[in-house]
Amino acid sequence: MDDTCIIVGASHAAAQLAPSLRQEGWKGPIVVIGDEPCLPYHRPPLSKAYLLGEKNADDLLIRTADVYARFGIEFRLSERVVAINRGSKTVTLRGGEVLSYGKLAICTGTRVRSVTLPGSSLGGIHYLRNIGDIDRIRTDVRAEGSAVIVGGGYIGLETAAVLTRLGMRVSVLEMAPRVLARVTAPQVSEFFERVHREEGVAIRTNIAVSGFEGGTRVERVICVDGTRLPADLVIVGIGVTPNVELAEQANLSTDNGVLVDACARTSDPDIVAVGDCTMHPSPLYGYIRLESVPNATEQAKSAAATLCGKEKPYQALPWFWSDQYDIKLQMAGLNHGYDQVAVRGDRATGRSFSAFYLKNGKLVAADCINRPQEFMFSKKLIAEHIEVSPAHLADESLAFKSLLDGVKIGC
Repeated sequence: MDDTCIIVGASHAAAQLAPSLRQEGWKGPIVVIGDEPCLPYHRPPLSKAYLLGEKNADDLLIRTADVYARFGIEFRLSERVVAINRGSKTVTLRGGEVLSYGKLAICTGTRVRSVTLPGSSLGGIHYLRNIGDIDRIRTDVRAEGSAVIVGGGYIGLETAAVLTRLGMRVSVLEMAPRVLARVTAPQVSEFFERVHREEGVAIRTNIAVSGFEGGTRVERVICVDGTRLPADLVIVGIGVTPNVELAEQANLSTDNGVLVDACARTSDPDIVAVGDCTMHPSPLYGYIRLESVPNATEQAKSAAATLCGKEKPYQALPWFWSDQYDIKLQMAGLNHGYDQVAVRGDRATGRSFSAFYLKNGKLVAADCINRPQEFMFSKKLIAEHIEVSPAHLADESLAFKSLLDGVKIGC
């Protein structure tokens, strides 16, 4: 029996899974196959510190080469797996090479959704997913130039904040009636729209793009209402798609992601899947797919245990963050299906408040802006199902920490 573990995708999940395998007792070879030329790196700083030039590529590495070497982990970089053969327990690389495995991990992440509009292949139109994307964007940044961002999600808003700091005139175009419409309450959307406008960003909602104009490079963004916006640089940020094609071709179960159990097992007991590409069960929210570094990290630890014959179910509460200007947004839980929002603090003029999402009278999620303590307390309240009233959550005269000291006010 082959004792090699092959990890497909040199993602954040892979960066945690490989050393965790050694810590769980894996003795055989560990091979990580990734299609980028570099070791796994932190992606959240790409649209922030790396785009600003505050960090270089080495600063982004999750672990350095010598750390992986100490763990006896081999990397095959600038390579791509094109097929998984579960019968022979092999993977085929794009050059035709076939590698055998005893256990396999799919850590293929996601890819950006692209547009196929007139002019969408012009120079100066970019997507933002990897370090190469940012390197190309940086070459097109011009002080006093015009940047148009298509999509008002977190990536779009974070990039707008950085390009503004770099001296560009920035416009954000969003098809929905408000920015962050899929992920936040209207109160939070209104806050971020206000902040960006205060910083000089032009926010336009309820507007769609119909195409792009220019010679060899983009010069204008064309909207469906006929508006033409000047553009020296365009960034398209309209979401991502999980990379499940390999899993599908191998007849593994998928549904908006590779379906796994709480221990990261796929429908094949010799294959796990980890990170953004997976649909996994949550004790609080049912089956979910998360695009989150904390999720990838914790799920990878569970997967490593599974591959080593142990049971360590992944049950962590989802959490996320976003940095924009002087704002640190920390999000605990998922607000799917919320029916009530309690706001604590001044969202209309200040830059510090929290929005708490309740469903059937229970706290399910929280968005905390420049309020790290409330974020930490919210995680505990949600995870431990502590009862709390919306009035208490919203009342700043009441100590938030008291909720964790045994104070339970019914709804």
